[in-house]
Amino acid sequence: MLLETFFGFLARKTDFYTGTSPEESKKTLLEKFQKYQKMAFEAHDKKKAENEAAEKRRLERKLKKLEEEKKNSSEQNKKMEEDDDDVEEEDKGKMKPNEGNGATLDKYSWTQTLQEVEVNIPLPMRVKSRNVAVEFSRRSLKVGLKNSEPIINDELCKEIKVEECSWYLDNEQAIVLQIEKINKMEWWSKLVKSDPEINTRKVNPEKSNLSDLDGETRGMVEKMMYDQRQKEMGLPTSDEQKKQEVLKKFMSQHPEMDFSKCKFN
Repeated sequence: MLLETFFGFLARKTDFYTGTSPEESKKTLLEKFQKYQKMAFEAHDKKKAENEAAEKRRLERKLKKLEEEKKNSSEQNKKMEEDDDDVEEEDKGKMKPNEGNGATLDKYSWTQTLQEVEVNIPLPMRVKSRNVAVEFSRRSLKVGLKNSEPIINDELCKEIKVEECSWYLDNEQAIVLQIEKINKMEWWSKLVKSDPEINTRKVNPEKSNLSDLDGETRGMVEKMMYDQRQKEMGLPTSDEQKKQEVLKKFMSQHPEMDFSKCKFN
């Protein structure tokens, strides 16, 4: 439409067609066409190059950010491994937990969940409840038979809820204590101060009754269990898997980028 108007104007208002030969008119028209065609292509190519350069810079910044996050994550993991080595050094000489995540000692044994501790004290003879003396306090424990030297008389490893603690006599042959923890987010390394320590890194959370935990605590324990199994198998933890998924998604969204020379941990 625009060309129709332009050429009509030349015919009505100028001698462009009649003032010279047809060949000369065509030559002039073609020269002008080629001149502005070249300018148009140059402008288009320049704009295209600028857009491609801007997009490349944006992707490079995004990739650099991902690489920095990976580097930081790798450094953090390395530091954690170094810390683990230190912890393992500290754990030398500690007892391996028994099946109940506690310890089996000469005079008694104890087991634990995140919420409570159970102590089993075998007796050398059958006794009645009236012959047993048990004293719970927030930071100490005293247990034994009346008129005899206490079997346990020491400061506890951690504080307890005295009002939630109880005991009973099992078949007149053992005293069983049920102790409620105050802090339900940690494993005890010993029952009382004089006990040998157990290695809490070897505690198996699956021995605890997860169904008894509240939702948030249960989620944390299940995540800890999963990450522990992944590390033992040399596989990525849940946090590492999330980072890998983000990177894979980025790579799939940008197939034009060559990641073949990139090194990923």
